[in-house]
Amino acid sequence: MTAYVNEKCIACGLCVSICPEVFEMTDENVAHAGDQILPEQEPAVQEAADSCPVGAIEV
Repeated sequence: MTAYVNEKCIACGLCVSICPEVFEMTDENVAHAGDQILPEQEPAVQEAADSCPVGAIEV
């Protein structure tokens, strides 16, 4: 699985609160997904994508 945060990100931080092992806030105040997503992290990454209020996370 891979995840990408697109330009729709509004920096709400919900993805970071759901899966801090994968998502972080950048210096530009937008979310970023890490390059390596472990199989055990996939459910939380999918939950973050499904919960994103603007649909900015692509998996």
